[in-house]
Amino acid sequence: MREALARVRPGPGLVLVLLSLAASLVVVAYMTVGADGRWGFVLPFRGTKVASMLLIGCAVATATVLFQTASDNRILTPAIMGFDELFRLIQTAIVFCAGTGTLGDPRLRFLAETGAMVLFALLLYRGLLDRAGRSLHLLLLVGVVCGVLFRSLSQFLQRMIDPTQFVVLQTGFFANFNTVRPDLLALAALGVLAAGFGVLRLLGRLDVLLLGRDGAVALGVDHRRTLALVLVLVSVLVSVSTALVGPVTFLGLLVANLAYRVMPTYRHAYVLPAAALIAAIALVGGQFVLERVFALNAALSIVIEFLGGLTLLVLLAKRAR
Repeated sequence: MREALARVRPGPGLVLVLLSLAASLVVVAYMTVGADGRWGFVLPFRGTKVASMLLIGCAVATATVLFQTASDNRILTPAIMGFDELFRLIQTAIVFCAGTGTLGDPRLRFLAETGAMVLFALLLYRGLLDRAGRSLHLLLLVGVVCGVLFRSLSQFLQRMIDPTQFVVLQTGFFANFNTVRPDLLALAALGVLAAGFGVLRLLGRLDVLLLGRDGAVALGVDHRRTLALVLVLVSVLVSVSTALVGPVTFLGLLVANLAYRVMPTYRHAYVLPAAALIAAIALVGGQFVLERVFALNAALSIVIEFLGGLTLLVLLAKRAR
């Protein structure tokens, strides 16, 4: 029976074509359904939101697949390294020091937040991963501890700010695709493109990393250097996406595991675009359903986090059997 199902299962190329068609369909539906106003306003307004969702979906999905390949664990996400909590601490510190009315140039703020998160990741990698005998598991443990430290500092500062400012601050803790500025979107796209170029250079070595450290070394791959490069690319992708729209913790876990399910191959040349396309379908399709079907103004990230949390529980339950 399994052999019969395997024979009728579509190949990876056909799966990518089907996912591309589905993603194109939801994008066209979101851009056109319910567009009663002038197209000169509707297309740029909706186009910016679609572009931001496609960019964030691509960045988060790619970062999660890379991180799970590096850690050899399909229930971990880059959020375990404390990026989300560092973003919340930076936001809280800005409001605590300058208030909500004087937040400065958004482009400089975006670059500063992205640079701070990337710098934190580089210092962490250099301090722990570059030294002989240090393992990736120790790096993950230190990332968890740093995340707890950042959350504690953030909560301490939140208790001392004005309640009105806290309400404004809290809205920035959830990903929001409705208020993305086009100039920030262009800056984020440059960062994601640069990281994507680095991922293309590592595609062959990423497949070898799945064999484990000993297997990769036996095939001539510099495991430590490749691991460090992968983690740097992950930090850039996560930092850019978080600084642009806010934390999206469980989206990557959800789409990466769906990509593993639908793709009949382990090769990253197919899994990475599949995860990015599924993320695009989830974000654009979810926003379409919220806005056009249920006429809700709720944040899509809340629904995504709920579904991603359920996915994590299912994966943990399967591992416990």
